[in-house]
Amino acid sequence: MPQTVTAEVVTAITSDVIDRTPAPTARFRPSRQRPTEEHIMTTTPAELAGQYFAMWNEADADRRAEIIEKTWTTDGVFVDPTFEVSGHEGLTKMVETAHQMFPGYAFALIGEVQEHHDRLRWTWHLAAAGQEPVAGGTDVVTVDADGKIREVVGFLDFAPAH
Repeated sequence: MPQTVTAEVVTAITSDVIDRTPAPTARFRPSRQRPTEEHIMTTTPAELAGQYFAMWNEADADRRAEIIEKTWTTDGVFVDPTFEVSGHEGLTKMVETAHQMFPGYAFALIGEVQEHHDRLRWTWHLAAAGQEPVAGGTDVVTVDADGKIREVVGFLDFAPAH
């Protein structure tokens, strides 16, 4: 004999589904914590982008380590079609590899940094001084409550084969 579904049963089921708080499914859930007064971000999005590109362009390993320490969370992640790294050591090795692949080239911000919530987006080119760029792309950046980079997801617009 088929069971009858009443309005009360539908209401109970619907309420049960709506009232549940789903478990987070995103690997890198944006921070919704409000920073305390001593942790308020004092770096602007443009300054953070400047520090990010300084990391890529810094030839001195010790200075680059300082920039990474200042700019990235300890578990920061970078992923694009070429690299997937995490942590300060991974970031250091990634930049060293880029320097070996493109000696004498520098990354440069193209245009304005866009911002909303805890996300930034910027476009960049890689070029030797006075030359046309050999690579370019767009990065989407997640920052933590302290204004440090938590994650960069990079998309290549053009790049040499390697």
